[in-house]
Formats: sequence, structure tokens, C-alpha cells
Amino acid sequence: MEHLVTSNLRLGIIAGGQLAKMLIQDASKWDIATYVLDGDEHCPARSIATGFQQGSRLDPEAVYRFGKAVDFLTFEIESIHAEALKRLRDEGLPIAPDPSVLELIQDKGHQKEFLRRQGIPSPSFRLFGGRDEVLRALASGGLRLPFVQKLRKGGYDGRGVVVVDHEGDLANLLDGPCLVEDRVEIHKEIAVTAARNRHGEIRCYPVVEMVFDPRANLVDHLVCPADLTEGQTRAAQEMAASAAEALRIEGLLAVEFFVDRRGQVLANEMAPRPHNSGHHTIESVVTSQFEQHLRAIFGLPLGSTHLKLPAVMINLLGAEGYEGPVRYQGLTESLALEGVKIHLYGKKTTRPFRKMGHVTVIAPTVEEALERARRVKELIRVVS
Repeated sequence: MEHLVTSNLRLGIIAGGQLAKMLIQDASKWDIATYVLDGDEHCPARSIATGFQQGSRLDPEAVYRFGKAVDFLTFEIESIHAEALKRLRDEGLPIAPDPSVLELIQDKGHQKEFLRRQGIPSPSFRLFGGRDEVLRALASGGLRLPFVQKLRKGGYDGRGVVVVDHEGDLANLLDGPCLVEDRVEIHKEIAVTAARNRHGEIRCYPVVEMVFDPRANLVDHLVCPADLTEGQTRAAQEMAASAAEALRIEGLLAVEFFVDRRGQVLANEMAPRPHNSGHHTIESVVTSQFEQHLRAIFGLPLGSTHLKLPAVMINLLGAEGYEGPVRYQGLTESLALEGVKIHLYGKKTTRPFRKMGHVTVIAPTVEEALERARRVKELIRVVS
């Protein structure tokens, strides 16, 4: 496949956020020309892409026109017009991961049914047509509190999810096709990224533990390696690899899991792309998730996923009470700390809890990395 790694190859990336930007940074090392489709003319990836087309990823004609202008297509988000991708694929455009994988993962109900068919443990669930059906099931005794409601389509970064612990929470139920799953008593939330190429080679990254900001329902920070038993680590990696193989994915598959109070590992959700839970790999793993995605989609040998040093990754989120042109405080002081690597995404405006960048802290031990990460969190503020 060496002929693919050349400036003559036009790699198209649908959506131009920070994931696309970091993917382009690795693609440039192989002299690959990159083109981005995004509705925002100021999206982070535009500043370093070879070419840019403004248009909605949900507009079938915009997606189709973009696909006809490139030689190979991939994506950095799930909310894309899948029918347009299938049309391009059927006309001979290489697309990885395949649009059929994207279509399955776009629907959380289909995701859960897939996991059940594969025998991968996950919280018990039921599918409903909308809010009224959920309420009728409760009234008839067919459904009981507590539970979690998730819209089947469109949810992202905590949106489209409602936790119902008490009757008073029912007022927050969302309307639309949804799944309702058992409320898990969560001990930890973890994630594994698996990579698979067209030859069936699969490699898994070390398991990470994710710690969420309860106000924004976003990852505040993650720790790698996760503090788990050998059995839990093995189970999570085996389930991620099994899902990647069953999907016959070409690219990355990030799988998020719950570890419940009994120590059982339960699959939660999947994403067929580079993922926030893998940003630390840029510094801490031999092969970053972004290089690995390129290796996988082009059918190249997968790179080593050996952890060079323990790492803590912090999401830089817009501070509460600030909205407007972005300013960063505390960068100089943070860079004075050993092992601190700062990534700013290039978003020009901030708002509360918007992902504006991340910091990876690497150290000889997890404890040292956590201590430096705590200092960085005290120092850096994203304001306007």
C-alpha cells in the first residue's frame, strides 16, 4: 500500500474539529494531502488542512460532492449522512471505517443489540418509541426506577441522556426513539481503543480510567494505566477486540465500559474513530491513536501500543461564566513543570465547558503524573 503514502493522495476527513486537526498532524508526516468538510469556516482543522470545503456533514449533496473530490474518505464524528457515504462507496470510493459500521453506531439501540448478539455484557435495556411509551411502561409495572434514558440518535458528550433516579426526574424525560437501560452502580468508567486493519490485524491500547465532570457530563481527566485487576483489564481489551472483529472495522473502535460495584466490566458505548480517551497516546504510547487510525484505514501494519510512561490527560474546558474570544491563563507556569504537554485546539471563542484543548502529563509513576496534573488544573483557566 506504499503508493497511498504520498502527496498525490487526497485524504478527505468529514468534520474539522480537534480530532481531525490531530489526525492531519500525523498525516502530514507521511506527506498526505488532507481535505476537510465542515460547516464552520473557523473549525480547528482548517488552519492546517491542504484544502477546505464548507458544508454540512448532514447534507447529502455536500457530503457527496466532497467525496467526489478526494481519493479516500474517513471521518472524526458519527453524525454524518450515512446514505451519501454508502452512495460514494458503491461508486468505488474507498471509505474507512465502512459506512455500514457508522450507520450501526449512529443508533444506540442498534449498538446495544449488536453487543447482545456478540455476547458482550452490557446493562440490560429496552427500546421505546418515545416519552409516552416509557411512562406507560412505568405505569403498568413493566419498567421500574432507577434507569437511564438515552435517545437512539443524536446524543453527544452527555447530551441526549437523562438519569432517572426518582419520580421527580420523569419531568426531564426526552421525547423520541430511545433506549432505557438499568441504572448501574458505577465504581469506575474505563475505555479501550482497539485498532483493526483490513488484514484482520488487531491491537488494543492500554485501558484508561475516565473521571467525569458531573456538571458537564464530560471527561475531566483520565489516567493510564487504569487501576484494575488483571482480569478486568483482560476482559475490557478482549471485548473491545471482539467488537472490532465482529464489525470487521478498518480503523479505530473506542469502547467505553462501566466497572460496577461488584467488579463486573460492562460495555457502554462505542465510537468508530479517534476518541477523547486516546489523546494521551500522542506522548505516552509508541504509536498515537491518530497514526494508528491512518495505519488501519490504509491497510498498513499496525504500530506498537506499548505504554512508554504512565500518563494523565486533562481536558481544558471553558470556564463557567465566560463566553467570547478565548484567553488562556497559566500556560507559562504549567510548561515549567516536567512532563507537561499542552495541546490547544485553535477554537477562537470559548463558552462554559467547551473543549478548548487538553494537557497530557507523563511521569515515571501514575502518582507523580496525578500530582503534576492537579497542579496544572490549579494553574490553567480558559476564559474570555
